[in-house]
Amino acid sequence: MANKFREIQVEEEVAEPVIEKPKAQPAPKPRKKGGVVKSLSLVFSGTFLSNESVLKYIPFVLFLSCMAVGYISYNYWADDKLRQQSKLSSGNKELRSEYIASKSDLMFISKQSEVAKAVESMGLKEPVVPPMKIVVRQDSVNQK
Repeated sequence: MANKFREIQVEEEVAEPVIEKPKAQPAPKPRKKGGVVKSLSLVFSGTFLSNESVLKYIPFVLFLSCMAVGYISYNYWADDKLRQQSKLSSGNKELRSEYIASKSDLMFISKQSEVAKAVESMGLKEPVVPPMKIVVRQDSVNQK
């Protein structure tokens, strides 16, 4: 049975010529990997490191790695500065509102009626008679 094909050929040569039947189409071959897919599979599997031609690209890869680390650290630094700026801005708004409130309290306390109420407990009273203007003549100053 193993040599069935060979036996058939021998018989056909002797008897009559064989009419070839149309062959069934072969099974489709597996697709070859593209260049990008192949190189990515080499990188992820780690087999690209065994090639000696890779050694010449190591400085460039290190440079790109340093650039990536620097870029990431710069983004963290910038985010931190934005948070600080936001915190300072909100603190500035709070201080401004406190300043306005203190200023309005001071203006209220420094009114004449409020000062009079405050000094009443010390025994001071507001004068009822308006102050008089003292006029000094120039002649009397020169005579002395």
